[in-house]
Amino acid sequence: MPSVAVKLYSVFFKFLLKHRLQNRIQTQSENSDPFGVTTRPEESVAAANPSFADGVATKDIHIDPLTSLSIRIFLPESALIPPEPQSKPYAPPKPRSNLIFSKPDPEPGSARLDSISRRNSYGPPLREDTRSNSFRVSNGVEGLNLMTGGVYRGYSPAMGDRRKLPVVLEFHGGGWVSGSNDSIANDVFCRRIAKLCDVIVVAVGYRLAPENRYPAAFEDGAKVLNWLAKQANLAECSKSMGTGRVGGGGGEFKKSDSHKHIVGSFGASVVEPWLAAHADPSRCVLLGVSCGANIADYVARKAVEGGKLLDPVKVVAQVLMYPFFVGNVPTHSEIKLANSYFYDKAMCMLAWKLFLPEEEFSLDHPAANPLVPGRGPPLKLMPPTLTVVAEHDWMRDRAIAYSEELRKVNVDAPVLEYKDAVHEFATLDVLLKSPQAQVCAEDIAIWVKKYISLRGHEFSY
Repeated sequence: MPSVAVKLYSVFFKFLLKHRLQNRIQTQSENSDPFGVTTRPEESVAAANPSFADGVATKDIHIDPLTSLSIRIFLPESALIPPEPQSKPYAPPKPRSNLIFSKPDPEPGSARLDSISRRNSYGPPLREDTRSNSFRVSNGVEGLNLMTGGVYRGYSPAMGDRRKLPVVLEFHGGGWVSGSNDSIANDVFCRRIAKLCDVIVVAVGYRLAPENRYPAAFEDGAKVLNWLAKQANLAECSKSMGTGRVGGGGGEFKKSDSHKHIVGSFGASVVEPWLAAHADPSRCVLLGVSCGANIADYVARKAVEGGKLLDPVKVVAQVLMYPFFVGNVPTHSEIKLANSYFYDKAMCMLAWKLFLPEEEFSLDHPAANPLVPGRGPPLKLMPPTLTVVAEHDWMRDRAIAYSEELRKVNVDAPVLEYKDAVHEFATLDVLLKSPQAQVCAEDIAIWVKKYISLRGHEFSY
């Protein structure tokens, strides 16, 4: 069973949540806002930080001039490590005078350290000797153009030889009406995923209800996926036009060129330098938390339907963390655990009433029930799907049932069920530091690395 502290906080949490939901139901007619909101005044937010003080740099971008849609990019410090060459050519010994201030090469007996570094599919780990030199201009990677006084203040990367990382699109939870991509809890969780998975995390600040009801949040999710594809194509266009090269083959990128405009039939657009330098959109993973899992599943279906129209973006897997699925016919857990911790069924029904348009309200709505007939595309085309569920969550059984249907059509769809856990046990602010939350993030990283590893360097358990 959950601890006494969790039970007490759950009572307090449900009291506040019920009060806020009822207030929004009473004032929803006055809350119409075409531009939308992505965070609430009561939400504690973390400011973006472009430095790597804790191993991850962040920046916020507003990507849609017509709505409040925004993203927060989480870039791990490991992205600054130059990629190892495929094969090292023979190099003659350097003169002794050039090695006065150099560290000695490791002894041949240090094969164990070498084998550890080779196990990482995405480059060497951040050892102390590597980290101390991570801001030098090495192999065409420029990392200190905004470094002052020995402290890293910002980053406009080189476009030459650089390390490419997979991309994780993350959709936060909050029952459609609360939460944000820049909340303290979501910021901590995304940093954890970025470091454990060695990926660039793009946290989506979708529009909240009731100001913007269905399908606003779903459309925002699909819009970010299309924006990612556009960014990849703009970066490739910029590279092919030669705007980022210095001289003939130096491979370095001018700082003034990192924000060049590429003008085409779609108008002027700015290449996002962090993604242009380090993102590999052909290894894209969708990760959704609670109602964010519903958005992730919708975006995955849109990616399947879009096919090559999204090139070079390819969704290789998705992670659904305690998805916010419901249905008209109750499951065993929906009956037995209706009054469960933090998010009970009665309050979740209020959230669905705020999210779905009144004329469309149904617990078997395609946004709510993943197993309704006619919900395309065919399940056999869906990407590999990891589902995380909690023992004391009333939504557990329907998430498991969806995973079972995916496995019936030969989709890799394992379920990780955590004992004595509650809804949002790995992402809620008061539970983020628990050992169970850390273990869950590590389990997700183990599974995800199977699908984001480069061929020939597959992750081994």
